[in-house]
Amino acid sequence: PWTVSVTLTNSCVIASNQTTLYMWQYKMNKRLAALDLAQAVNAKRKDKSERLVHVDDTPSGAGEGSMDYKILNRATHDTITCIKASERLLIVARQSGVLQLYTLPRFSLDHRYQTNVTASKIAINCNATRISIINPDGLMSFFDLYLKEGESQPKFERKDVWDMRWADDNPDLLAMMEKTRMYVFKGTDPEEPILSSGYICEFSGLQIRSALLDEIIRDPEQPSRENIMDLEIKSLRDTRELLDKVGIHDAYQFIEDNSHPRLWRLLAESALEQLQLEMAERAFVRSQDYQGIQLVKRLHKLDSENKQSAEIAAYQGRYEAAERLYLDMDRRDLAVQLRVKLGDWFRVVQLLKSGGAGGNDTLYQKAWNAIGDYYADRLKWSSAVSYYQQSQNMEKLVECYYLLEDYDKLSGLIEQVPDNNALLENIASKCASVGMCHEASRALVKSNKVKEAVDCCVALNQWDRAVEIAHEHNMSSVDELLAKYAAHLLEKGKLLDAIELYRKANHYIDAAKLMFKLAAESSEIPSHALRTKKLYVLGAMLVEQYNTHIMSDRSALDSLIHTNSVSIEDSRLIDNAWRGAEGYHFLLLAQRQLYEGFTDAALRTAHALVDYEDVIPTETIYAIIALTATIARSFGTCSNAFIKLENVESEESRAEYEQLAVEIFTRYPPRDSRTQKIECTNCEGSITDYGNTCSICDTKYPRCIVTGAPLTSVHFWQCDTCKHRAQETDIVSFSTCPLCHTLIA
Repeated sequence: PWTVSVTLTNSCVIASNQTTLYMWQYKMNKRLAALDLAQAVNAKRKDKSERLVHVDDTPSGAGEGSMDYKILNRATHDTITCIKASERLLIVARQSGVLQLYTLPRFSLDHRYQTNVTASKIAINCNATRISIINPDGLMSFFDLYLKEGESQPKFERKDVWDMRWADDNPDLLAMMEKTRMYVFKGTDPEEPILSSGYICEFSGLQIRSALLDEIIRDPEQPSRENIMDLEIKSLRDTRELLDKVGIHDAYQFIEDNSHPRLWRLLAESALEQLQLEMAERAFVRSQDYQGIQLVKRLHKLDSENKQSAEIAAYQGRYEAAERLYLDMDRRDLAVQLRVKLGDWFRVVQLLKSGGAGGNDTLYQKAWNAIGDYYADRLKWSSAVSYYQQSQNMEKLVECYYLLEDYDKLSGLIEQVPDNNALLENIASKCASVGMCHEASRALVKSNKVKEAVDCCVALNQWDRAVEIAHEHNMSSVDELLAKYAAHLLEKGKLLDAIELYRKANHYIDAAKLMFKLAAESSEIPSHALRTKKLYVLGAMLVEQYNTHIMSDRSALDSLIHTNSVSIEDSRLIDNAWRGAEGYHFLLLAQRQLYEGFTDAALRTAHALVDYEDVIPTETIYAIIALTATIARSFGTCSNAFIKLENVESEESRAEYEQLAVEIFTRYPPRDSRTQKIECTNCEGSITDYGNTCSICDTKYPRCIVTGAPLTSVHFWQCDTCKHRAQETDIVSFSTCPLCHTLIA
């Protein structure tokens, strides 16, 4: 396999195959990182978080080890058998027994040692002065890396060894597994063996943690805590026994002879339980436990042994016992203080409610807030709300209601918060973020931020509310702001946004003008006829909304009557609001009739387009008249249409029309094959079926929006919205108005 061995430290991962070493430094030492940064300012440096080194090379750490994958193909006569790393060095064992020592994290080769052992597993002690080696036959030996002059390698060998680990806090302690027994060595002296078959995971604090991997692998989905064992070495067991049976002073001498921080902490804990504070302080000093020293100083200041015992119990994590001692002394206030320090606010509330604790409203409020924070940290907003309500924490209630999406209660807080409070702006911001313009503006007005309230309404397109606030607070008219914002939108090409802006602000005429402008732009593209009609219909509907608004607003109607504030241009737009929609409606109707084969009806409808040359391009009008007339064999009408087409501005199009006219009229004379007439109901004259005006009395008849024919009957259907008409027999099959698409009642 490619990977023979992998080793991990607190800053890097090192893997190897039989010839190559790979190192990934995933965490940079702060001092080295600062040095690299200073060097990077002066020159560009390659990323050295990954390095690849051949085992036969001798890297100095100055720049070797780049990711050159070609070295993976280089062979060697002396392959790698195993590797092991500590924080400062890497040991690489080779088949010949050579040990190569690399310094980390520079990854430079510092030394080569020749041994007579082929290593299959290596372990390094905590100060990197000695290593232990297991060969393939299970024979373990020691090897000292830094021998002084005149010293020799230790004469130490153990057979049938399959696992080993040095202590993390003592360079002389080694735990090893020999068959089914665990031995602990201090130097080269073994302690009494312990029956065990577990793999050693950790060795620190005179305690060994091992795992029964065989048992875990049997049922890996449901591992048991019993498969992890914590074993104490002999010195720790002996100290416990001395403390239990002999006494503190006799145990002190034993610990002095076998000094270790864990043993001193054990002595300090035993001395505290017996209230021997001087001995406890000496033990804490020897174990370099600053917190323990400070504890002893506090205990000296207490005037009661019960208080000292309670303080010790709290220090040792026996909080229930400490609280019981305080309560037995009738010092509920100290029990409350203990729970406050622990952050156990649920118990604080229980103690305060039980009485006699000297609690006050401030402490209650702090407890409710802390419990609310407890639930909020766990995203249990509903539970947090009840406690924030008891503590009257408005700021946290705002956050909870917002996250719960309970916007009714969120807006209800506006009345509870005092005027000019900064929290009102927070409420307004949250209401505005979900489109609650009225509530947001109300909060801003209450905080005396009238201009911000108007801006909020403008941002949410609630211009009626903006105008209302402006009038209530005697602000200047928002018409200027409306005009500026609309100009800004138009400058950015957001025509539809500007239309919606004017519509929301009840400026329907301005919105209609922009809609008609958009329709005029759309009309330049012949294939967008249906879209153009829809835009004209929307513009006309805005004009109808203007009329409805004027008639419903008495003050606006009086102002219109007395001041005549409508300009001539606006008046013309109001009068001809439906003209563009009519023109494109008849254009689409003529095309539909033509495709359905009703050529006479299509020609009649196409003739109606002559009245809409100001809306529809002239070329489009006469092109469809010429087409329908040719199909209907009305070549006289077709000839008249070609006369118009031959006068278009484009020379290329004009030439094509002239060529087409020659081809048609050399074969067919320019005469209409048939002409139908309709009797005028106002006089004795007649009207051609494609016209709608009597040649004698000049009576102009409206056209049916279903068929395009003139309506001469006094019985007809009329749309309530656009006021256009149709034959009663023709409209029966429609559920909406063919022109404005309003539902038919």
